[in-house]
Amino acid sequence: MKARAAATFAARVQLEGVTKVYDGAGALNGVDLDVKSGEIVCLLGPSGCGKTTLLRVVSGIERPSSGRVLINEREVAGPNRFVPPESRGVGLMFQDFALFPHLTVLNNVAFGLKALPQADSLKAARAILDRVGLLDMASSYPSVLSGGQQQRVALARAILPRPAVMLMDEPFSGLDVQLREAMQEETLALLRETRATSLIVTHNPEEAMRMGDRIVVLRRGRVAQAGKAEELYHAPADLFVARLFSEINEFPARVRGGVVETPAGVFPAPGMEDGTQAVVCLRERGLNLTVNGNGGPGLPGRVLGVKFLGDSTRMDVAVAGFERPLKVRVDQQDALARGTEVKVGTAPGSVLVFAAETGT
Repeated sequence: MKARAAATFAARVQLEGVTKVYDGAGALNGVDLDVKSGEIVCLLGPSGCGKTTLLRVVSGIERPSSGRVLINEREVAGPNRFVPPESRGVGLMFQDFALFPHLTVLNNVAFGLKALPQADSLKAARAILDRVGLLDMASSYPSVLSGGQQQRVALARAILPRPAVMLMDEPFSGLDVQLREAMQEETLALLRETRATSLIVTHNPEEAMRMGDRIVVLRRGRVAQAGKAEELYHAPADLFVARLFSEINEFPARVRGGVVETPAGVFPAPGMEDGTQAVVCLRERGLNLTVNGNGGPGLPGRVLGVKFLGDSTRMDVAVAGFERPLKVRVDQQDALARGTEVKVGTAPGSVLVFAAETGT
C-alpha cells in the first residue's frame, strides 16, 4: 500500500487586471482570475495565447507590466510590491522536468528541502518517492529513467516542500498517449491528497476536462471563457471556444427575425440583430443517421466516405441543401457503408449559432 502525501495549506490565487508586455506586444492583456483554495484549474489555449506567461507571472519568474497578483489575499506582485519566487510558497513543474543529471533521484527530490538537516530532507524524499512508486530507483540517475519515471520524480520534487500553490507547465506533453493518461490520473490523485491549489497549462482540451475542476480558456492574452467542462462544452461563449471542445461542421447564415434558417431547420440566434452574418455549427456527434429505407424524419443524404478512428467512425455525408458534405461521427458499431442512402437529423443541443466576427 502506498504512503499518502502530506497535506498542505492551500492558498487562494487572484489576478487583477494583469498585463505583460514584451517588446511592445501584449502577452497578457488585462487578465482577471480567481482560483479558490484547493481548486485545480487548467489553463487551455493554442500556442502563444499567454498560458505559460500567466504561470510565470504567478510564480514570480516574470513581473507583470501592470495589475496585481495576490496569494491568500497577500499582494505578491503589483505597482509597488514584488515578492520573489522563493518567498511565495509556490511549486513549479516544467515541461522538460528540469531534473539535475548529476544528482541521484533521491537527491533531486530532496533538493527543495535545503533548509532542513540532510537526514530529515532525505527521509522526506524517500517517503514521497515511495508514494509515487519509485523508492527502488532512489540511487539511480535521471538518464536511466523512462519519461514516465522522470515525470514522477519531477512531480515528487515539486510537491515535497508542500507548496500552497502548484504550477505545472504542460507536464504531460512529452509522454506517449497511454502513459500520459496514467500519469494524469496519478498526478490528479497526488494533487488531491496534498490539497495544493493548482494551475496546469495545457493545449489539450481532453486533458483539461479530465484534470480541471475548472477550465480557463485563453485567447490572445485574454480570458475567452472560464467555467466547468460541461459549461464550456454545452454553452461555449464563441466560435473559438466551440472549436476547442467539439468537432463541428460550420456554414454561413444570416439572422432574420432573431433566427437563422438552414437546410437542417430554423434555429434561434439570441442577441443578434437582423442582417447579422452568422456561423451555424452542427456538432459531428449531434447528427443522427437512419437508413433511408427505414423511414424517419430528416434530410435525405448519402454516405460518401467512411474513416475508421478506433472507437468511433467519421463519415462524410452528402445532404440535401448543403453545398459541402457534412462530417458525422458515430460509435464504431454504428458505422454505415459507403453509398448508403440515409436520413440526417439533428439532436437537441447539437446546433450552435455565433456571430461570424467571433471566428476571425
